[in-house]
Amino acid sequence: MRVIVLILVVIIPLLALGDDLGMSPSIQEVKQQHEARFFNLPNVASVGIGLDPNGNQAIIVGLDKPNPETESKIPAIVDGYPVVVRIVGAIKAQ
Repeated sequence: MRVIVLILVVIIPLLALGDDLGMSPSIQEVKQQHEARFFNLPNVASVGIGLDPNGNQAIIVGLDKPNPETESKIPAIVDGYPVVVRIVGAIKAQ
């Protein structure tokens, strides 16, 4: 009987949390979730993962040329990860 009560006391609160166990999404998940939105902006040539100037993981949005209007629409942080805008030039397949 004690085992059943113990299981119920431990399991039920975890089930109530559902998928949100306080775990943050990975940077790969965040990139995948937001890259279509970035690619819909003018002059966005790439969306990747790299490091910000402080050495932290960041989402890197590459523009083929400077575009202040597009840059103003890109948030500085997405789901807790910094977003860095870089001018990368035109990207061509080889």
